[in-house]
Amino acid sequence: MTARVRARSSRTLTVAAAAVALAAVSAVAPAHAAGHPGGPAPRPAALYTPPANPGSHTQILDLLKQHRFKDAAGVLAMTLTPQAVWYTGADPDQVRASVHKTVTDAARRHAVPVLALYNIPGRDCAQYSAGGAANTADYQAWIDAIRAGVGSLPAIIVLEPDSLALLPSDCGMDDAQGTKTTERYDEIHYAVDALEPLAGTKVYLDAGHSSWHSVNDIVPRLVAAGVDDATGFFLNVSNYRTDSELAWYGKLVSSCLSYVHSGGPAADCPNQWWAVNDAQAWLDAHVHTAPSAMKHFITDTSRNGQGPWTPPAGVYSDPQDWCNPPGRGLGARPTLATGDPLQDARLWVKIPGESDGQCTRGTAGPTDPERGYQDPAAGQWFPQQALELVHEANPSLLP
Repeated sequence: MTARVRARSSRTLTVAAAAVALAAVSAVAPAHAAGHPGGPAPRPAALYTPPANPGSHTQILDLLKQHRFKDAAGVLAMTLTPQAVWYTGADPDQVRASVHKTVTDAARRHAVPVLALYNIPGRDCAQYSAGGAANTADYQAWIDAIRAGVGSLPAIIVLEPDSLALLPSDCGMDDAQGTKTTERYDEIHYAVDALEPLAGTKVYLDAGHSSWHSVNDIVPRLVAAGVDDATGFFLNVSNYRTDSELAWYGKLVSSCLSYVHSGGPAADCPNQWWAVNDAQAWLDAHVHTAPSAMKHFITDTSRNGQGPWTPPAGVYSDPQDWCNPPGRGLGARPTLATGDPLQDARLWVKIPGESDGQCTRGTAGPTDPERGYQDPAAGQWFPQQALELVHEANPSLLP
């Protein structure tokens, strides 16, 4: 290839990349605002978009080289959509500096960052995302560093996904006295007490999702972990339940928390498997707290555009329907204006395009039998899944 041809090819790629960027920015721009029932309302603060996973840059460049410009635009638009920043370890000095850099960068952009804190001792029951702080003292020091890094700047804190829906007592990691579960509650409550009082911070606790724990089971866990001192709870992180299902579950959990706060037992509350009319009648009779005084919730809509995956019947001993399920799509764009008085935000907490882990679905592996190849390790970029999420996005990501 001559120098002139190489230069012309380079210019072509540059023009194509610019077109991709313009298309992506146009597609993402409406994500920061949402309609308000009954007429105009003040525009909410923007949500922060952090630097993308480097693997996405490699994929976009590969797609451009293949002249797959629409796919490249889709992946780029996905990475330009506001998403959480995850903190999974590092020593206190490092995490303090990193958090301060994030919140300062967000403030300069007049945006609110979402910080997903994921460093609880015994994290993920020593499974795909095993790790976390070595002990309670180390965790408290890490939380103190987070607090110092945030300071007085705005932040939404997603505090420890799976920490309450997956307690040590749920996975055989506890002793007969329940020591590790008690420590877990104390660790979460310590973090709430450290972070919620910060001037611009809202802290949300783990409530799993609508197809996991019943309302009657998750509410006592939230109470034991200090939800009374937090803004509320979060739902569906890294999962796929539908928005309508989550909104109903969130309302039931918030209502039950209000009922328990007034002295009632969580066992009396309606759960997500009650008939809707019966549950609503119970709420009308027993919960009279104004929504503004109830615990609010946020949901992760990063990958729930097509709802949950239904595994083929009788094929897998452990289908792992949460683990890189095929055919899923990006969900509703992140916003702080949901139109629901109990739902503070729809967010992309899980980074779409990053793998859930090497899923074997009960087989000997290492191949994911549903996909026919080995999935990347947890947190690594997954190009095939990234394109699935773009292609199946609901609403569509690109015009």
